[in-house]
Amino acid sequence: MSKNAEEDQLKDRLEQLRCHFTWKLIIEDVELSDLENRVFDQIEFLDTKFNVAIHNLLAYVKHLKGQNTEALQSLKQAEDLIQREHADQSEVRRLVTWGNYAWLYHHMGSLEEAQIYLDKVENTCKKFASPSRYTVESPDMDCEEGWALLKCGGKNYERAKACFEKALEVDPENPEFNTGYAIAVYRLDGFNKASQTDEAFCLHTLQRAVELNPEDAYIRALLALKLQDTGQEAEGEKYIEEALTNMSSQTYVFRYAAKFYRRKGSVDKALHFLKMALRATPSSAFLHHQIGLCYRLQVFQRKKATNRQPRGWDREYIDKITKLAISHLEFALEQKPTMEIAYVHLADMYLEAGNYRKAEDAYKTLFSMKSLEEEKLQEIYFRYGRFNEFHRKSEADAIIYYLKAIKIEKSTFSRENSLSALEKLVLRKLRRNEADVESLSILGFVYKLKGEMHEALEYYERALSLPGCWL
Repeated sequence: MSKNAEEDQLKDRLEQLRCHFTWKLIIEDVELSDLENRVFDQIEFLDTKFNVAIHNLLAYVKHLKGQNTEALQSLKQAEDLIQREHADQSEVRRLVTWGNYAWLYHHMGSLEEAQIYLDKVENTCKKFASPSRYTVESPDMDCEEGWALLKCGGKNYERAKACFEKALEVDPENPEFNTGYAIAVYRLDGFNKASQTDEAFCLHTLQRAVELNPEDAYIRALLALKLQDTGQEAEGEKYIEEALTNMSSQTYVFRYAAKFYRRKGSVDKALHFLKMALRATPSSAFLHHQIGLCYRLQVFQRKKATNRQPRGWDREYIDKITKLAISHLEFALEQKPTMEIAYVHLADMYLEAGNYRKAEDAYKTLFSMKSLEEEKLQEIYFRYGRFNEFHRKSEADAIIYYLKAIKIEKSTFSRENSLSALEKLVLRKLRRNEADVESLSILGFVYKLKGEMHEALEYYERALSLPGCWL
């Protein structure tokens, strides 16, 4: 057999493996440094029994960065953990690691080494009577795939959830599978602005995970946030306080405690926990974004307290806090340029500082991004509509972006807010000019969407009676 034919045959076998190289993880190049930082943070600061998966993922990230020798070291650490912590199921657990070894050696041109690890996988598959030469159906492998997808960002969350669901079908009482599933559901709920039914389901999965992992402070903190989401803030605070008394995963608990207290309105307390976490993980995009949000909230609170007319010391305070917010939000986006919502928050602070050009640039960056989820796009359109209406004083552009948000047929707060803002804007235009055909037509459209058909027909008819109507 020729060398090329051997390489083709080897590649065909590699493609059959279940590992990070075949899971089609969606990771943008600009996210690699942030992902690597988050992986290191988890290894050092998250106290968990489930660390084999994170070492395997670190090896894959190292490979993507062209650091294959370091990747091999991470795989060795994964193997050592399996032997130490999962000796009773070490062979199945090792299949993912061996698959990664095989792929790494293939990329390094060490085809004999790659074949050695392929043989290890094949022998294990035979031992477990798998119908496939290079794959074993195992909930542990589904779980590891789920962890990898979960760590790699929002575009992977649906698939992560499916992996944990598949594992739970085999072993519904498994603490690790339940933890992974609960985290996946929680993050998807945050992404998709969950309905009450979905929130109740998310709450149930988190409660189940806490029940099966009573010492896990991280999952307890997530349950606290979900209780707060569902109007049970006092109950949620009990879980936060319990998590804070547990020395486990404190850096991560500080993050979520801060988020809880910021949303409660206790900004100083939130900043206290964020700064404690920042000492351990100074490059965390998440932490810098959260600190930026706290300062942003303080700006809004002070403006409200002064009836939006701050003077003297209040003005100086707002200017100082605005600069701090901008600094942290800019740093967060340097670390993670794909954090879409942070651009919106940064634009808010640029506007507060009077820098309209930079605010416009932040929105332009957002609109240049590919594959924005519809819910996020709705919110961005609404915010940009407000920017055009109140800062650029362009009613025409504001209408365009409110309509863009409304035409995304997802029932969200951003869509409702866009409808309300559009209604107020066109009513104001009509007070200036009762014969404005465009405003009459848009108002008919708005009332139609609100289900107020009598009013919709009235405005459509008024528009049709005017010359130049485009209906």
